[in-house]
Amino acid sequence: MIRAGTAIHSGDAGRSLDALKMSGRYELGETNTSFTFALYPVYLRGGSYLAAKQGAEAAREFQKVLDQFGVVGNEPIGALAHLGLGRAYAIEGDPAKAKAAYQDFFARWKDAEPDVPILKQAKAEYAKLK
Repeated sequence: MIRAGTAIHSGDAGRSLDALKMSGRYELGETNTSFTFALYPVYLRGGSYLAAKQGAEAAREFQKVLDQFGVVGNEPIGALAHLGLGRAYAIEGDPAKAKAAYQDFFARWKDAEPDVPILKQAKAEYAKLK
């Protein structure tokens, strides 16, 4: 996950996807009950596909996170997957689905400080959707 995150941050989506190949068979696994990294590889894979402008693939990965809410629990990727899904639909040219996903994200972040950078960025992206 660290290699994948570093590669995404460096703009190398391909290297990120390569780093996550081995995680596929374990992505629903849980190693402890107090904090779980389950589905983080899926979330990172979605981010990698976003970086590669592969919206359909990104949407599929973010939807996996949303479909496994019981595994994700209250981890941040549960809310952030809605934002990723909105971005994926925007890449795919489906503004109706993108807006709905962004709205789901905003509903989960309704009590957040308004100057949180990711929230500000999401609002700016949402405003550009037609």
